[in-house]
Amino acid sequence: MKCEQCASSAVPEVCPVGEPAEADTTDGTIDQALVSKRLADCLRRIVRALEVHSRRLIAEHRITSPQLACLLALREGGAMTVTAIARQVHLSPSTVVGILDRLEERGFVRRERDTRDRRLLNVTLTEEGRGLADSAPSPLQNTLADALVALPHAEQVAVVHSLEKIVGMMEGASLSADKASFSQ
Repeated sequence: MKCEQCASSAVPEVCPVGEPAEADTTDGTIDQALVSKRLADCLRRIVRALEVHSRRLIAEHRITSPQLACLLALREGGAMTVTAIARQVHLSPSTVVGILDRLEERGFVRRERDTRDRRLLNVTLTEEGRGLADSAPSPLQNTLADALVALPHAEQVAVVHSLEKIVGMMEGASLSADKASFSQ
């Protein structure tokens, strides 16, 4: 017997790709421990793939994924403050300051005082930074980008929605843990 989802020759109790089997437990409910394990395995595989992609970016383009994300945010949004960049790339402002230090050293960005409000420091792309942002590969792995494009629109939306939901749940749990540690 073959699994329709992953084409494996022996269908395990739970297909590694498809939905949990209908009879995961004797009473027909889903085994939450099994679901949690599958989710954790998937997240670990995603993290691993991102690490491999990041190393490839460094080797081939001499830029890290977070640096590329900052360059792309600046290309899309124009002059921005550190806080605005941090919000756009989902990193802390202190992390973005370090990233911008390295990008500025390499001549990819420039920091300038705002002409209307001297308290503000705007970050802009240099011509060299714009060239790198324009020629850099997708922040997604090419194989993932190609696979996503091949999916029907509804499935693309479902993938993005599911990932956003997982991120929201993880960030919510993280925020709850942070609040709990501050109240003790």
